Amino acid sequence: MLVEARLPADAPLWDESGIEWAGPVDVRLKASHAGTGEVVVRGVIEGALAQTCRRCLEPVTGSLEHAVTLVFVSSDAPGFEDDDGTHVFDPGGEFDVSNAVREELMLAVDKYVVCDPDCRGLCPTCGVNRNTDSCTCTVEEADPRWEALRALKNK
Repeated sequence: MLVEARLPADAPLWDESGIEWAGPVDVRLKASHAGTGEVVVRGVIEGALAQTCRRCLEPVTGSLEHAVTLVFVSSDAPGFEDDDGTHVFDPGGEFDVSNAVREELMLAVDKYVVCDPDCRGLCPTCGVNRNTDSCTCTVEEADPRWEALRALKNK
């Protein structure tokens, strides 16, 4: 069975996931029966992410192309235990992979992105974006209790 879908960025599936999309999400999955009675779902999820730079808080748009492989076990399979972290399906019900895909993407999306590796971030004193403006804030003296660690770092 082949599933191809284009999910809107504001689909209820993404609610409270921490994932924000800049546009629609393309999902291409293929489900097949394994010889052991399991169902294996493989495919690709693609979309543009709307994230925030962790240093300067400016918006960052990135792309995500994530290959997924999910294994589902029937709830009536011999030796089945619901606590081992496998995905479960009810053989008499509808086969829904949406929650498994959601979980997979929640783990795959990098929560700590930066707009540029050389991003200078925000001034900790006045909050100005150091990439676009400068400030006259002074650097505080270092706490002398950290000198021993600084000496080890500089060796």
